[in-house]
Amino acid sequence: MKIGSVKANNRRKAFEVTVAGKRVVFPFAQLEVPPTADDPIAKVYVDRELGAEGFTYVLNSGREGTVHVEEVLEYNQDPGHLRDLLLYRLTLEAQKRIAATRLAKREIIRRLGTSPQLYRLLDQTNYRKSVDQLLRRLQVLDCDVQLVVRAKSA
Repeated sequence: MKIGSVKANNRRKAFEVTVAGKRVVFPFAQLEVPPTADDPIAKVYVDRELGAEGFTYVLNSGREGTVHVEEVLEYNQDPGHLRDLLLYRLTLEAQKRIAATRLAKREIIRRLGTSPQLYRLLDQTNYRKSVDQLLRRLQVLDCDVQLVVRAKSA
């Protein structure tokens, strides 16, 4: 996902970042190289070297830091990002289970009642698949998937 724009808001002590048409904030407190009153932010820009998937900021002292869009989305608990993260983790687990099973891939495909699209479902870079498709594949591999919801820790 690409960053459209970024600007520093010193009053809020946060960056205002536009991602996929939405404006979200990323607080200075989350930075590895945070600005201070003696060393404020001199410049911030969408970093083209990162393919516009991050931004770089420079402090008056010349120190700089970079923030990737993933950090911004994770901080803001973006539902699309959380879904993609869940898909990624489930896909990696399915890959491990298939590597460990004695079932042939053709047998897995037969049990699923599907075409060889299994290979697309096992591709961790494919985010067009659904969570329920992966859950069905994990069931065929004798996996019990449980979703745990708990209160956030401070």
